[in-house]
Amino acid sequence: MRRHWIGVASAEHVARGRAEGFMQVCHGKGGPLRRIAPGDCVAYYSPTGHFRGGDRLQAFTAIGVVRPGTPYQYDMGGGFHPFRRDVAWLGVDREAPIQPLLECLDFTAGRRNWGYAFRFGLLEISEADMRVIAVAMKAALPA
Repeated sequence: MRRHWIGVASAEHVARGRAEGFMQVCHGKGGPLRRIAPGDCVAYYSPTGHFRGGDRLQAFTAIGVVRPGTPYQYDMGGGFHPFRRDVAWLGVDREAPIQPLLECLDFTAGRRNWGYAFRFGLLEISEADMRVIAVAMKAALPA
């Protein structure tokens, strides 16, 4: 059964992952990525445009499907070896601001502190919520 996830990262980091066909979450930890399986859908929420930046973005910035395989470590240099998963990103170049979607998404509707849901860097959501995000991004999710 396909599951649906939101990863949290700056748009700058998401763009790199989209360009190279991978995802990372939680500062490169492997445990969260082991919860995700091939065929699962993943979207990225970017609170900011740049890592450690004060430039608020608050938008969904990527959406795709996890490719076959398991999490693996990648040498980024300087002793940093984050875990990654390969993702087939959907060809979407449209960001979707979260503000207009807050009352449409089950995990944020009626919640004043909706951003709290993103605090751990990876969040499982319903298929219905993923479809709302996909429509906002003008993306076609696989059947």
